[in-house]
Amino acid sequence: MDGIGNRFSGLGRPAIGLAWAALLLGLWMWGRDTTEGTGGPAPMTGDVAAVGRPSAHPLPPAHAPLASARPERVVIEAAGVRAPVVASGLDRDGAVKPPPFSRPGTVGWYRAGPEPGSPGAALLVGHLDTKSKPAVFHGLSDLKRGERVRVARSDGTTAEFTVEDVEVVPEKHFDARRVYGSRSHDRAELRLITCGGKYDRSTRTYSANVVVSAYLTGTTGSPGNVSAGSRNAPH
Repeated sequence: MDGIGNRFSGLGRPAIGLAWAALLLGLWMWGRDTTEGTGGPAPMTGDVAAVGRPSAHPLPPAHAPLASARPERVVIEAAGVRAPVVASGLDRDGAVKPPPFSRPGTVGWYRAGPEPGSPGAALLVGHLDTKSKPAVFHGLSDLKRGERVRVARSDGTTAEFTVEDVEVVPEKHFDARRVYGSRSHDRAELRLITCGGKYDRSTRTYSANVVVSAYLTGTTGSPGNVSAGSRNAPH
């Protein structure tokens, strides 16, 4: 993973997409990094159907992307998530740096990528567990197609996303471009990621990542009216 954090330098537009995919491979390394967790039950199958089998019900149409604004809070009712969001960069190995274990209820947003609601696939990461209790994304694998994710943003708006699918992605099947790349160039998309798969007690690592893919389907609040947005923001 050496040098991934430097691969944006001097790249033209076509190459930036490749660097983004390579950089996101660092997320896989993050998912394999040592965890403080005890290795409780975690999704273990690499098939979408094992976690979030698509239903016959149609999903709502995509909403047009929003202007740029930083994410401040994420609420996922179906997964029991109500959490603050902090910006995350890269660690010394070039992998995305998750929130510290001392803040297990916090979600990290990869600040070099899109903001939630902006065009492209925004990235939110969180821990599965700690030594003593579940962490913020422990219930992520329980999400189903059609359920909602709301992200309160710094401009007073709340971006509302609809889940398309939930996957457990093992190392041998990991494809950064497919998993993390945008599925449609004109949509605002969201990826929520935590650990999954088998837990190795000797190395204290998980063997896979849980990946939730969602897309923007609505918005509430008024851009530029932060006070109004605060009243409308999910709590």
